[in-house]
Amino acid sequence: MMSPLDIRVGWYLAQRQIRRSSIWTTGLIVFVMLLTFLNLVVVTGMLVGIVDGISKLYREQQTGDVIVSTPKTQNYIENSQNIIAFIRGLPQVDRISARYASGATIEANYKTRTDQNEKANSTGANVFGVDPVAENEFSNLASFVGEGQYLEPSDYDEILIGSQLIDRYSFGGDVPGLTPLRDVYPGSKVRITIGGVTREVTIKGIIVTTANSPLATGVYMPEKEVRELMGRNDYNVNQIAIRLKEGYDPIAFRDLLTNSGVGRVATVQTFSEAIPNGVEEVRSTFAQIGNAISSVGLVVASITIFIVIFINAVTRRKFIGILKGIGISGEAIEISYMFQSLFYAMIGVTVGLLVLYGFLVPYVSAHPIVLPISNAIIVAPLPGTMLRVALLALATVIAGYIPARMIVRKNTLDSILGRN
Repeated sequence: MMSPLDIRVGWYLAQRQIRRSSIWTTGLIVFVMLLTFLNLVVVTGMLVGIVDGISKLYREQQTGDVIVSTPKTQNYIENSQNIIAFIRGLPQVDRISARYASGATIEANYKTRTDQNEKANSTGANVFGVDPVAENEFSNLASFVGEGQYLEPSDYDEILIGSQLIDRYSFGGDVPGLTPLRDVYPGSKVRITIGGVTREVTIKGIIVTTANSPLATGVYMPEKEVRELMGRNDYNVNQIAIRLKEGYDPIAFRDLLTNSGVGRVATVQTFSEAIPNGVEEVRSTFAQIGNAISSVGLVVASITIFIVIFINAVTRRKFIGILKGIGISGEAIEISYMFQSLFYAMIGVTVGLLVLYGFLVPYVSAHPIVLPISNAIIVAPLPGTMLRVALLALATVIAGYIPARMIVRKNTLDSILGRN
């Protein structure tokens, strides 16, 4: 049973041992602890950040903080213009983008197809009718035009098309169900068909972004033309994407719109509710994979501490025997090695926290890692990080206790005389 005296003596012995140890040895152990801590947090944070990067893309480019959309029982949002005016007047709102939206078929190279039995060079897509100025202010759409030019409000029969609808950008050639367009460039003519109405248009620009960006699979046209293709002469839109000012809660704003009567004629959702189904399941899966990988690092760190403490205890076996011979309890000696292990872990963790929250998280958030499927960030919530700190501390304390216990259990006289 460990007494308060054993703890005080153990603390004193640990201090003396750390002060007398080689600075290079201490630095190496602390460096291992630092890498282990970063492995525990960053690997999982990066994997989860890939999925959160997708969610962030939808928030910035499609839904905003809150999105008002067509209810399942209707083809549009009734009384849209009054709702838009009401939303614009709310103090929480920074900017909005109202869109007409419809599924469509896009066909290319129809003029050069000589055999009518030949499969058409066509694909399905979502077509959005937008105000080019308002949409660019909302989603920064113009910055993603990698080929050609952005839309002007006065443009007629011209479109922007997402890169995943074009074969040289898309994975579609290898994925069943995806049929991207072939030989399509800015200036190419394509036919758009919505509800049986077909129009020939010119591709003015190609939106080039990551595969999971909502912009990558969309087609954008001036709103007036989409209304004509849809056979609509009203101004009732299908989506109203809303970006809030800094500091306002999307959930509270969603509830405000719902309670104000907007919820009776439209579906009101926060960005997290509006992202595609299955994203949360993928996030959970990636988190589990990250935890499994991080566990390997935790085991390696434990083994490292075990080896260091074991070698230290073996080389100081005679000294340990003398300590026992003058009356210092074995528990106090064991506690001293546990304190040493905890010291190494806490110094490594402290440096790791400074690196993580002082550099890695803010830097990667400002400069996401561009991957084919997402712009990845590092997700490292403080409660989850503190749990990993506790696990690392526990593992290192146990790894320090076991070898110390093995040496302390040796016969005192045998330890002093160096006998096995």
